[in-house]
Amino acid sequence: MRRLLRLLRIAWVGLRYGLDQIAFANLKHPFLVRLARLAALGRSFDSPRAERLRLALESLGPIFVKFGQVLSTRRDLLPPDFADELAKLQDRVPPFDPDLAVQEIERGLGRPIGELFSHFEREPVASASIAQVHFADLAGGVRSAPSGATNNGQDSATAAGEPARAPSASLAGQLVAVKVLRPGMRAAIDRDLGLMEVAASLVERVWRDGKRLRPREVVEEFRKVLHDELDLMREAANASQLRRNFEGSHLLRIPEMYWDYCCENVLVMERMSGVPVSRVDELRRAGVDLKKLSRDGVEIFFTQVFRDGFFHADMHPGNIAVGVTGADLGRYIALDFGIVGTLTDTDRDYLARNFLAFFQRDYRRVAQNHIESGWVPPGTRVDELESAIRAVCEPIFDRPLKEISFGLVLMRLFATSRRFNVEIQPQLVLLQKTLLNVEGLGRQLDPDLDLWITGKPFLEKWMRRQVGWRGFADRMKAEAIPWSQFVPRLPRLVHDALSRQNIDTQLLAELQRLRRAQERSAQLLGIGAVALGALAAMMAWYFSGLPLP
Repeated sequence: MRRLLRLLRIAWVGLRYGLDQIAFANLKHPFLVRLARLAALGRSFDSPRAERLRLALESLGPIFVKFGQVLSTRRDLLPPDFADELAKLQDRVPPFDPDLAVQEIERGLGRPIGELFSHFEREPVASASIAQVHFADLAGGVRSAPSGATNNGQDSATAAGEPARAPSASLAGQLVAVKVLRPGMRAAIDRDLGLMEVAASLVERVWRDGKRLRPREVVEEFRKVLHDELDLMREAANASQLRRNFEGSHLLRIPEMYWDYCCENVLVMERMSGVPVSRVDELRRAGVDLKKLSRDGVEIFFTQVFRDGFFHADMHPGNIAVGVTGADLGRYIALDFGIVGTLTDTDRDYLARNFLAFFQRDYRRVAQNHIESGWVPPGTRVDELESAIRAVCEPIFDRPLKEISFGLVLMRLFATSRRFNVEIQPQLVLLQKTLLNVEGLGRQLDPDLDLWITGKPFLEKWMRRQVGWRGFADRMKAEAIPWSQFVPRLPRLVHDALSRQNIDTQLLAELQRLRRAQERSAQLLGIGAVALGALAAMMAWYFSGLPLP
């Protein structure tokens, strides 16, 4: 009954915002098309279709808002107006009762709140669809003055933790931010996901582009994202990895995770002090060099992608702050690590080769890279793909490089790839979304930012390391340990291989001998059967008393 009521509410919201007309515009069954035309009689909407979809998702609650946010990253599947509008979705969710937050913390960490924290601010500083954030001081210290820190409670993510141990004396009084999952989120998520799966199956059956859009795969991807975000240990692990990658860096600060106070539903991290990066005037008044800050953002992005293959994939202004005091002046501070992207060596090599070919206007090389990667269906003509890529890229190069949006270029390439049924890799779609965030962030700080000039030295250095003698030496050094273990065993491995070959040869010879013996036995049995048959015929003739012929 609860699911039925939820389904009726979804249907009512869909009718209210005209989502049925958006859906019915692409139906393939004649009966449903006629039904859609009948339902549209007397109904009209002034707002654009994409805006109506966004408003409907906001009306349906946090899970659908989150779904729209995830869907906005799949620009390879959506029309541009839908992707742009869904990217505006924000988690505007009222905070839940602080008493519930305290109960969740005590349940997760296995200790009373007073033993964990000397001070706990019951009023949350941030609230989102999956979690909310409270400020606190670790137990044993004296309450300090508010730091003015900013830390967002974005929902994020994984692996169950253990109850907190006794507070460490070295951490006594440490200012922290406590992130707490909303109670009962898993049941609510699973309920709405079940309805989304039903809707995805219907879309696949009745929509003209249903199979190409792969709705069931999108819902399954959303399920994975949400279930990951329901375990804050994953977010803590992501933050630790990024912190380790940028240890000693003057560009980026990552808060420390306090593992003794982390579990599946609670995350306690170092409280950071900074100004949200979107407050440009405030940063300027604090003496931050905005041009340098924009260049640093680009360098951080390329460092994460090409050096580490592990990048913060949710770099919108709400998750990024900037230090304005002391050693942190003009230094980025990253928050919320629930969504990260990873790239293999193959992915990075693919990106580097495509960037290089792109800036040399070698569109045939770009097309061949797609085909060699196996993403294009067999039989695709290189010249046709090259021509389509040229049509996307050539007009862009007639503009100043500082006006070129690389995120937009990737988005257009994905749209072109759709014509050729190219299978877009999820990690590259996440990278493209992050690149759009970085570009928007950089140009908000410095409208004259030239992303290529800023990133080119880093890319050239990385490519020299990968394809030059330096890269060859590095790879040889990396392979030295496996080879040092393998080479001494090589004679024995060769001997074993030859022995196995000898055994295999002997076994084959024995099988052939047995087969020949079996064939001879079959021949003898045949001759014996014929002889017995002849003898039986002669005896039957003899006993019958008939004269011999």
